[in-house]
Amino acid sequence: MTKLFNRRHALALGVGGAAALAGGGVQAQAWPAKPIRWIVPYTPGGITDSTTRIVTERLTSALGQNIIVENRPGANSLIGAEAAAKSTPDGYTILTVIAGHAANATLYAGKLSFDPVKSFAPVSLMGIAPLILTANNDFAPKDVKQLIDYAKANPGKISYGSSGVGAAAHLTTELFKQTVGVEMTHVPYRGTAPALQDLIGGSIQILIDAPSSMMPQVRAGKVRALAMLSKERLEAAKEVPTIVEAGGPLLESSTWMMALAPAGTPGDIVDRLSKEVARVVALPEVKERFTGMGIIPSGYDPARTGQFLAEEVARWAKVIQTAGVKPEQ
Repeated sequence: MTKLFNRRHALALGVGGAAALAGGGVQAQAWPAKPIRWIVPYTPGGITDSTTRIVTERLTSALGQNIIVENRPGANSLIGAEAAAKSTPDGYTILTVIAGHAANATLYAGKLSFDPVKSFAPVSLMGIAPLILTANNDFAPKDVKQLIDYAKANPGKISYGSSGVGAAAHLTTELFKQTVGVEMTHVPYRGTAPALQDLIGGSIQILIDAPSSMMPQVRAGKVRALAMLSKERLEAAKEVPTIVEAGGPLLESSTWMMALAPAGTPGDIVDRLSKEVARVVALPEVKERFTGMGIIPSGYDPARTGQFLAEEVARWAKVIQTAGVKPEQ
């Protein structure tokens, strides 16, 4: 009797387990069954917001559901990132991050209610935008070699701006300083726009940022482009030399746009979304728009995206620790 009961009990468990698995599969297959919230932790109109909207416009038709882009700026992207990290991991909340997110893992280690890496599941690296080194029109050095020579002869006398502490612009300039052995004074701003205005006005001499922000001012003759921080010239700015062509060392740096989901989001949902993003960024019209913004389409799968993020965290951790960078209070 006991053996018969055990056998029936095991069979019941087996049937129940199969039903549960089947139910989970049905639920995953039904995704998305309602609109998706996609958080951008920056103000509208910038490269992060624009990239996200270009991608989500086409994902909406592919997934058959509306995607609502929600701008949640503030605290160096931490407000939006926290909101995403604490959302239910059901595939209905996605977050776009940029290079500064990788820096936050070191700058705010142990100080946040979430972990910039562990609290998220990598979905896709959507695109990479090599950064450009620009100068005030009245600044004496005309190329990178002259900049390095001038900085060595005048330690600390060059002021460089950035869109904020821990931003790609800030840490890339620190990496440049460490690579060539010069001293320059950092002037942090709250965003690229005020930094750019001070570059034009001459309050600062150097500014590194994304080509989408800088090239319109370069072409208007308001600032000078010294070099693109990439191996090859950028399609959208072929007139700008690479840093090596301009007399500097090979130094590649970029900002990038990455989609993350809350940790625990079902793997099949993450995989499907990642594949759809890869398909979207490969579309000719999307590639054309990305190229015009100085963005190289990527469309990495979740594993490669996670590896990329880990490498970026390690890279910027070294720069932060060497420079003694402290987070904004």
